Amino acid sequence: MRTNRAVRTPGGFSARLDIRALTVVLLLLLAAFAASVVLIGTGDFPISAGDVVKTLVGNGDPGQEFIVNELRLPRVLVALLVGASLGLGGALFQAVSRNPLGSPDILGLGQGATAGALTMIVLFSGSAGQVTLGALVGGLVTGLAIYLLAWKQGVHGYRLVLVGIGMSAILTAVNGYLLTVSDIVDAARSVVWMTGSLSGRDWAQVWPLLALCAVLVPLVLANARGLRMMEMGDDVSNALGVRVERVRALLMISAVLLTAAATAAAGPVSFVALTAPQLARRLTRSPGPNLLPSLCMGATLLVVADWASQRIFGADQMPVGVVTGVVGGVYLLWLLVTERRAGRI
Repeated sequence: MRTNRAVRTPGGFSARLDIRALTVVLLLLLAAFAASVVLIGTGDFPISAGDVVKTLVGNGDPGQEFIVNELRLPRVLVALLVGASLGLGGALFQAVSRNPLGSPDILGLGQGATAGALTMIVLFSGSAGQVTLGALVGGLVTGLAIYLLAWKQGVHGYRLVLVGIGMSAILTAVNGYLLTVSDIVDAARSVVWMTGSLSGRDWAQVWPLLALCAVLVPLVLANARGLRMMEMGDDVSNALGVRVERVRALLMISAVLLTAAATAAAGPVSFVALTAPQLARRLTRSPGPNLLPSLCMGATLLVVADWASQRIFGADQMPVGVVTGVVGGVYLLWLLVTERRAGRI
């Protein structure tokens, strides 16, 4: 079945449209919207899907408008933005490293953000805003350190993964030490943050993440062609006019920013960045990084996981990070077995 179609624009430019990938993106967007509506209606005061939609368009009663617009909609928007950021960041890391295990979860960015947050909690008894800032700085510093340590006449996939695994082990030890020296109150607060949760998220987390995505997502998608060419190797890409190191550095910085910002907003929600690009690739059956499908898959996964945690265990009883950790852990084991059978590890 033919899934690609050439499209010519009025300006004379031509592009190849992947019909299957476009269909997958549209279906994922529809699934994300449906899951979001159901999630907004879930809680101690249930609201039907029809009433949720009416309230979102401004036709709900005052009570429903308060519950939907002030209490539940910000949480859902944070879930969508965090999931989208992690999905896109994971796709970028896997494409640059050319390794399905090249995920922020494996490379230590989550542990770096956690170290920054724990430093603010344990050493400075920081406020929620300071903890968020600490997580963002920790993730950015970790990403920069991994890139510099992996640099040797360029950044290559397996070197990046190996350096990231080593950095992850070091930061895990640092985080364990910070928990050990903290008092019982700070330790409890730290553990809650480290689990990854969407509980209590409001508009203060929505706007910064939305602004970052509004800048970085178009920037990343504009460089998708160069990233696709880089899969053929640096020499071929250079011959085709791609500034390999410039594109790679730009996309790595974007991936680190997306991952660090998502972690700062919701804590280290595990395995979304690992599983979303892989699932998107299996749905589209398309080579290449599949950036937009991965973004949509990440958003859908996190909203569905949050709905499942509330539906099964009750509102705010089970952090969403636990659900994604269980599902992602099972997927990681399956991926390792598959890669081993294929002789790639």
